[in-house]
Amino acid sequence: MTRTPVTLHRLEPSDWQAVHTWASLPEACRYQTWGPNTEEQTRTFVAATAEEWTRVPQRLFAYTARAEGEVVGMGNLHIHSEAQRQGEITYIVHPRLWGQGVATAIGAELLRLAFEERGLHRVHATCDPRNAGSARVLEKLGLTWEGRLRHTALIRDGWRDSEVFGILEDEWRARRLGHA
Repeated sequence: MTRTPVTLHRLEPSDWQAVHTWASLPEACRYQTWGPNTEEQTRTFVAATAEEWTRVPQRLFAYTARAEGEVVGMGNLHIHSEAQRQGEITYIVHPRLWGQGVATAIGAELLRLAFEERGLHRVHATCDPRNAGSARVLEKLGLTWEGRLRHTALIRDGWRDSEVFGILEDEWRARRLGHA
């Protein structure tokens, strides 16, 4: 786990420089459809993503993850269907903090927000099958591997498959109460 607590804060346009510290790194975006970013690409992305906080209804809740006041990653909760109470979480962590529990802390807080504050029934997440670290995070969070979707994203080295993990509200609550 992390040495210090990780807290989530609403993403603001002024966070772009902190986000750029990893968005510009090839290893951070290896399995993503974006990056490595230029400063302008990161600035544009952060501004557009932060603007989601003003949308009604709001479907994307974007956060910076901070440890000891420093931005160390990001997490998003995307509501895919309010009627069906379905959402998705995503996260990214600066590579210098990989393996220190930061992604797990981000994911845990996103799940809490999804189930406690947004009243979702099901949350899913995806990762590239080659990204064993992200798959381990999702398993630690209690998400169940549900299968593989083929050729879901075109990235720099070709088509990427996506491993799909999901958790239902009753499973999450049981884990929170120590019954899982």
